[in-house]
Amino acid sequence: MKKWYDEEYEWEIEVIGFLRSDHTERYCRNGEEIGDKYTCTYGCPVNQDGQGICSKVMTVMFPIMEAVRSGGDLKNIGGDSHYSKDIVCPDGCVMFRMTAKKLDNENFYKGKFFE
Repeated sequence: MKKWYDEEYEWEIEVIGFLRSDHTERYCRNGEEIGDKYTCTYGCPVNQDGQGICSKVMTVMFPIMEAVRSGGDLKNIGGDSHYSKDIVCPDGCVMFRMTAKKLDNENFYKGKFFE
């Protein structure tokens, strides 16, 4: 892989709670624990051990990430702030907080990288 573009946003995704229990055994196949953190720019989020986030929750997160990348305000879809939103995994087990940090890089589509 040869990443050639510096992304406009960086994401932190933190496990903030559980809905059906006080643990994830027998509920969450990824074994999430409160306080676990994942980071990414455009690729899929990984934690400090290099383990990836659950693929099911990524299906929920990606459209939210694209909304921010497109200039959207997460408050318009129930977020806590312009760049932060809490979500629940599709299995209804784990609660996550997604937070974007705007970097000082150009937008992929407006940056004229192909000219």
